[in-house]
Amino acid sequence: MNPRLSYGIQLPVQSQSTLYAEPWEADAGPDDLVEIARTADRAGFSYVACCDHVAIPRRLASAMSTVWYDPVATLAFLAAATERVRLLSHVAVVGLRHPLIGAKQYATLDHLSGGRLILGVGAGHVPEEFEALGVDFRQRGAVLDESIDALRTGLGPDEFPEHHGKLYDFQDLGQRPRPSQARVPLWVGGSSPAAVRRAALKGDGWLPQGDPRERLPAQIARIREIRAEHSIQGPFVVGAIAEPLYVGSPAWDVGRRALTGDPHELAESLRGYRAMGVDQVQVRFRSRSRTELTDQMAAFGTEVGPLLAES
Repeated sequence: MNPRLSYGIQLPVQSQSTLYAEPWEADAGPDDLVEIARTADRAGFSYVACCDHVAIPRRLASAMSTVWYDPVATLAFLAAATERVRLLSHVAVVGLRHPLIGAKQYATLDHLSGGRLILGVGAGHVPEEFEALGVDFRQRGAVLDESIDALRTGLGPDEFPEHHGKLYDFQDLGQRPRPSQARVPLWVGGSSPAAVRRAALKGDGWLPQGDPRERLPAQIARIREIRAEHSIQGPFVVGAIAEPLYVGSPAWDVGRRALTGDPHELAESLRGYRAMGVDQVQVRFRSRSRTELTDQMAAFGTEVGPLLAES
């Protein structure tokens, strides 16, 4: 377990599902994304994250919206506007694209950003996307498993990556630029038993999808058990998604689930994740405008972040 709990943020604006988007995001755009990313860069956030959908079926559009910026394009755009914050796909549905295409995109992003990519991957959940792109939705777990293996090769050091599998087969095809990192971190998203097992066996980290606090210890224990059974060594980053936050005492209704209070109260609550074995926590803030959001982020970085290293 890391001595300090790091923190990152899923970008607003980039995806606007009604499950989490704030009303002000509907009229936001590139300038807002840049200012939010720069605030994260200055405030000590470990990463900014983008999620991935190619197209939303009409039956889901009212709930999910159709606003889903492409993650590679968005993260590349923000890489040019930031200096140190890492760039996370949370998560890329990599099975929707041939791994050579994915490797080209993400290797280029890592190269252009100076080695700041973290590749988060997941199986996906919208059947119509898979159908439209010619991928069998029922086999999405197997597709993801092989995609991870192929991407490991495609994002490795070799100019001519080689992979021979059931779904994908390639060799003697060169791709440059190569990633700047010797090994691009690959975090696996999802909270089903299959996703947890996949993270343990194939990932450098785990990105849970909305697990409440009380579920995390058992999930983390299962990951450790699987890795021990297969004698898998090396660093492994355990993640969590925190409840919505508001630094201070809000003058408006931020919802009953939100964590509010002074920096010490918030830090004490978040350190509970570290006690479970969590290494990084994804935070989110209630806000009524971009300015309120960036003010909250700045306050968190200045007043709460330093306290996350305390016991």
